[in-house]
Amino acid sequence: MEREKFKSRLGFILLSAGCAIGIGNVWRFPYVVGNNGGGIFVLCYVFFLVILGLPIMTMEFAVGRASRKSTARSFQVLEKKGQKWHWHGYAGMAGNYLLMMFYTTIAGWMLNYFFGMAAGKFQGTNTEDIQMIFADMLAQPLTMSLWMVLVVVVGFGVCSLGLQKGVEKITKGMMFALLVIMVILAINSIFFIEGTEGLTFYLVPQFSKMHEIGIVTVLVNAMNQAFFTLSLGIGAMAIFGSYLGKERSLLGESINIAVLDTFVAIVAGLIIFPACFAFGVNPDSGPSLIFITLPNIFNAMPGGRIWGSLFFLFMSFAAFSTVIAVFENIMSSCMDLWGWSRKKTAVVNGILLIVLSLPCILGFNIWSGFQPFGAGTGVLDLEDFLVSNLLLPIGSLIYTLFCVSRYGWGWDKYMAEVNAGEGLKVPAWIRGYCTYVLPCITFIIIVNGLYSVFFK
Repeated sequence: MEREKFKSRLGFILLSAGCAIGIGNVWRFPYVVGNNGGGIFVLCYVFFLVILGLPIMTMEFAVGRASRKSTARSFQVLEKKGQKWHWHGYAGMAGNYLLMMFYTTIAGWMLNYFFGMAAGKFQGTNTEDIQMIFADMLAQPLTMSLWMVLVVVVGFGVCSLGLQKGVEKITKGMMFALLVIMVILAINSIFFIEGTEGLTFYLVPQFSKMHEIGIVTVLVNAMNQAFFTLSLGIGAMAIFGSYLGKERSLLGESINIAVLDTFVAIVAGLIIFPACFAFGVNPDSGPSLIFITLPNIFNAMPGGRIWGSLFFLFMSFAAFSTVIAVFENIMSSCMDLWGWSRKKTAVVNGILLIVLSLPCILGFNIWSGFQPFGAGTGVLDLEDFLVSNLLLPIGSLIYTLFCVSRYGWGWDKYMAEVNAGEGLKVPAWIRGYCTYVLPCITFIIIVNGLYSVFFK
């Protein structure tokens, strides 16, 4: 069966960026910036995005395009006889399932809040009421399950229509809407008179803040955010490389995707920080920033119901862009491994993921006694740890070693693939950095991720 291809280059860029653009950009990024000194952290983040994220992204795309296969089969096609690199294909496939086991739940929260905000559920509420609304949602497994099922059904429904007619077409429309809504929200936020202090905190690097928090802490956190924001290591990007023609070189395409991903993260901060400072809210509120802090801000703001609805619509689009992209990766792997049709793959995986997503939901209520990392942690924290601290960085290390080592695919074959086509080329002099420095940095991220959970 002939490999499906993207209808347009724009479709590839928006879909790949959509996979990277998710809750990590618009939920995690602002509170991590708040916790790490504002502008100085943003500067470090962009630096590490260039030196870490871009090279590994080109490697994933190269493996995907050269093999014309999904995550599950790509290493098998490219490795030498008798090698075991293909084992990571199954680990990458497992990583995609594991990511969706909690991501579908959080995407359901976004939808729930969008409909709640649009219906006026938050009007006239105070801080305690808003905290209660969030706590009530977490305490109701049936409510959360219904939203999660809706996310799974819609996601696989889109994927079942095919790459061009479903995934590419719908993601294009969703990404355009996401970008327009973001810009409108950011313009509204920037013009808060009292929000100037927030813009200064966010956009002006202050080295004194770095010293206060700790230079190593800020650098490591910026490294982590740059690394995880692009969803590298589990083949989430490789799959889109497998649908790509040879017309364009892969460095230029990777830069376009990284720029779009960073633009969304930066604009999310432009929405949130001026609003926080204008309404006297601490920007380092942590994960509760989106579900407790921001609804309070929208309540206090003129036309808050409209702005709040738009914000959670944008959050829902950001979540869905990742859900659809990762579902496509899962489906492509199943079709490659077992030769199933798209419709059958969508139905089987839809049922499977609904079941697999239930532990995350139950972890907030019926199974709340299960606290894997101590008081206040739950199933979601365990699943997030396995993906973010283990599968993504270890997977990225494997992709790097596969592309630079003569015991893997090899540097020459990687260079031939990544530089095929028009556009920016990966220079030959970068070989030493990719072979020795990049794996070391990735290894440090893995060790730090384990240390931060088990030894702090």
